[in-house]
Amino acid sequence: MRLDVITIFPEYLEPLNVSLVGKARARGQLDVRVHDLREWTYDRHNTVDDTPYGGGPGMVMKPEPWGEALDAVLDSGTERDGAGPALVVPTPSGRPFTQALAMELSERPWLVFAPARYEGIDRRVIDEYGQRLDVYEVSIGDYVLAGGEAAVLVITEAVARLLPGVLGNAESHRDDSFAPGAMADLLEGPVYTKPPEWRGRTIPDVLVSGHHGKIARWRRDEAFRRTASNRPDLIERCDPASFDKGDRAILAALGWQQRADGRFGPPGAAVEE
Repeated sequence: MRLDVITIFPEYLEPLNVSLVGKARARGQLDVRVHDLREWTYDRHNTVDDTPYGGGPGMVMKPEPWGEALDAVLDSGTERDGAGPALVVPTPSGRPFTQALAMELSERPWLVFAPARYEGIDRRVIDEYGQRLDVYEVSIGDYVLAGGEAAVLVITEAVARLLPGVLGNAESHRDDSFAPGAMADLLEGPVYTKPPEWRGRTIPDVLVSGHHGKIARWRRDEAFRRTASNRPDLIERCDPASFDKGDRAILAALGWQQRADGRFGPPGAAVEE
């Protein structure tokens, strides 16, 4: 996979040289190219922004540098990079970034990231390249950052670990929280390793019982407990047909009740008759 990032802060992307992504780059599984947007400016101040039409606070990133930068990146493509890239624009107003979207992006041979600063990029840039490319406007959460570079790091790591051969164990991501079909889309429960006792704290006996069925049940129960506590909306959205007898038992123990529509609601929620 090829990744291009156009930014006014290339140094912000240094973490792409370390850890999982850095190893994937070293092995040639990931071709990452970082470009300085200011290389496509021609005034002595390397200006990339201007005041917004219609007034208001903040500045808007100018279309000219972005257009020239994107044209240059697209022109550098080869047949190996696929028919064309997908343009990924991190923005608080975009669609939520999910594990399902990470999987979708991991199937693309070439991604180009356009992380904005200030109040964002002149909309004409997105509209222009949206006629030629698949554009993903993506939000990594309901909050606002100073710029999109941090989102690029988040998205890149989430996508890169899904590429064939990047993880040491190809099965590692299958049981991740939010992985489609994993644990009925529940959060992962707690995990433990050696030593068996640390500062007076031991591990659950079931994990050393050798009984694989009981271990699987414990892990699923703990996943339900954590999801009920931290993300109850995930359980509410689950198809109750995916719940087995043990799932229903742990939900009942947690105070959840089945509604008239068949789905489960948290403690205190109204139960439709």
